[in-house]
Amino acid sequence: MATQILAPVSEIHVPETQNEQAVNELQKKELEAQHEQAAVADTKEPISIKEILAQLDGRFPMDEAVVDVLPKGSTFLSVENFGSSAWTVTGKVTARNADGTESVYFLKVAYGEHGGTMLKGEFESSKEIYRLMPDFIPEPCGFGKYYSDTVTYFYLCEFVDMDISTAPDPVEFTSRVAELHKKSQSPTGKFGFPVTTCDGKMAHVVEWEDSWAVFYRKLIRGLCKLDLETNGPWPELERATEQVLTKVVDRLLGALQSEGRQIKPCIIHGDLYEGNMGINMETGDTILFDAGSYYAHNEMELGHWRCEFSSHFRSKIWTRNYLRNYPAAEPVDEFDDRNRLYSIKGCINYSAGHPGSLLRKTAYNNMLYLCEKYAPIDGLDSYDPRFDPSITGASIVPHEGLV
Repeated sequence: MATQILAPVSEIHVPETQNEQAVNELQKKELEAQHEQAAVADTKEPISIKEILAQLDGRFPMDEAVVDVLPKGSTFLSVENFGSSAWTVTGKVTARNADGTESVYFLKVAYGEHGGTMLKGEFESSKEIYRLMPDFIPEPCGFGKYYSDTVTYFYLCEFVDMDISTAPDPVEFTSRVAELHKKSQSPTGKFGFPVTTCDGKMAHVVEWEDSWAVFYRKLIRGLCKLDLETNGPWPELERATEQVLTKVVDRLLGALQSEGRQIKPCIIHGDLYEGNMGINMETGDTILFDAGSYYAHNEMELGHWRCEFSSHFRSKIWTRNYLRNYPAAEPVDEFDDRNRLYSIKGCINYSAGHPGSLLRKTAYNNMLYLCEKYAPIDGLDSYDPRFDPSITGASIVPHEGLV
């Protein structure tokens, strides 16, 4: 089945004297007039944003469904392209409030069932973080499907003017991350999340589990399957993966919930690196965005900081400051090995979304390290410190070529 990208001109302005009904009528006419825009296949697979943007040719895809989730009494004024994203079309919506003031909102649009999954997951993740710390993420306003077709989805939130290039203060930022983790409380007391969330375009397996080891194993197995589909077979990687998931995970993560030890399921951002946070230009506070959350062992949040796509957070000062606020779980002396294990998620997830990425080799090398230490097996390569970014400092530019 095909659908149209319903794209009014890049910026729509409505005279101040028109009421909300007239605005909606104008929107409807403009959408109908442009109903012959380029078709996009209805698919469960992610659709290339580069292809979408090429078809839009500078216009922004707007729909009355977005207008309907604006706060009561608001009047839609304009929409324009704003920012860039590897997986969504992004824009800025301006509306007039009932008292005559104007408010600005950030709008994300995605296509296909997978696009709906991504944006619903972000909406639900953001709601949970906002409920706990309303100054730590833009206020989520709504999620839904466009009225004008069946496979266009949107997420609308508060627009926050933020600096995304300056490194935050490590003491302030890590204390806020730890505060989020501490304040959260799993609604079931288990690890998981009520809806599917995503890291980038990769869907998380988030069914509720009492055991953190079981949850982590299912999460990684799901991502490894996606990576295999993207990058093809690699027998040694597949064998190392199985050894890690069946032996190392039980040893390292099972220890967190054995011999009387317990760990609390904490809400995590789920894709926390420099590219998904900024500094609020009005308040000076750090702020998060692009969440793909689930209730996890809190240390899972720090796994991304070990990966090549992280820059500032790779420095030990960030982890050390975090641990001052939320100490490492017992066994404390295995924290770094758990961090290495958790970083595999970020590497495999990135590899699954970026064909040919070197992070696939990083994940494999980390698996080799863990297998050699906790579950030796014949027939695998040896861990090589030359391919360990925590030693070499190797880095990449995230999403290079996609945005």
